[in-house]
Amino acid sequence: MIKNIPSISSEVDEEKIFKIINENFSQLAPAYYTLVSSWLINAYKVHKGIDKFIILIYLINKDFIFYKKNGLIVDYDKFYKDKSLEIPKINISDIAKDLLIPKENVRRKISELEERGIIKRKGKKIFIEISGFSQAKPNITLNDLSFFVSKFSEVLKDKNIVDKSFDAEEISKLIKENFSFCWYQFYKFIFIFANSWKTGTKTQDLETICVGFIVLINTVQNKNFKNKNLDRKKYLKEIQKPDHIGINAFSIAEITGIPRATVVRKLEFLIKNKFLNIDEKKLYTFGIGVQSKQFKVISKLQDRNMNALSKFLYRVFNQINVINSN
Repeated sequence: MIKNIPSISSEVDEEKIFKIINENFSQLAPAYYTLVSSWLINAYKVHKGIDKFIILIYLINKDFIFYKKNGLIVDYDKFYKDKSLEIPKINISDIAKDLLIPKENVRRKISELEERGIIKRKGKKIFIEISGFSQAKPNITLNDLSFFVSKFSEVLKDKNIVDKSFDAEEISKLIKENFSFCWYQFYKFIFIFANSWKTGTKTQDLETICVGFIVLINTVQNKNFKNKNLDRKKYLKEIQKPDHIGINAFSIAEITGIPRATVVRKLEFLIKNKFLNIDEKKLYTFGIGVQSKQFKVISKLQDRNMNALSKFLYRVFNQINVINSN
């Protein structure tokens, strides 16, 4: 029998969760940065372009919105079984506005998805084929998310907010049972996350963000860095110190699947805009001075993303508990 994830609604609200994340950020950061960087990598690998993938999940999210509006919960297996989806009317302008992708790019990406047999168009209607759903099936992301939520439950237990923590396998099973609701909330977070980085860094290119996150994850997964106990403000400052081991363009290309020449161009953009440093060995590290404009930009957009993350955690924790206790 599945153990209940404890309800936190009577104990904390979204603001309290935001505070907990801020105060215990170093305990959550490795799992969080693994989650988002892995999502970006896998999004790129599916169609060799993150925008195509994010447009595809934006369309699939129409199904999640329908279920939510009608008070329906569809589990993981049922959602992906022999699945196809009809969207009565596709609005290029809405997609462009919601995802911050130029209209012409949206049209081109949809045409490319159509050429690959992922979607079909009939007039203004669009059909997502079974292959489109299978390519968007979040096997890796579900594992990464479950691990992150498990780590968050450990922090809640450590702060005596809940009685016990829960492992990733338990959480994964509960998310699968409440999949349509949980993944609607996750996509909502992902759309905010992607748009925040686009607007904050003045790039419409999520591949550039992906490359930057690999440099970041190289730092936060470092053994010595992981052992530090820091709040979010101190954590961001610690990342900027010059003594961290860097990563080269070849390694980034291998990890992401993005061609090396493209990776180098993305790195040059991040260096030019003073988000990264490069040393004499051509190793890349974060290089944002704590008094710089770039540090303020990163801090502000991370505030926005942590607010979105707090909402996601609050809603998913309570939804899982409510459904599982009925």
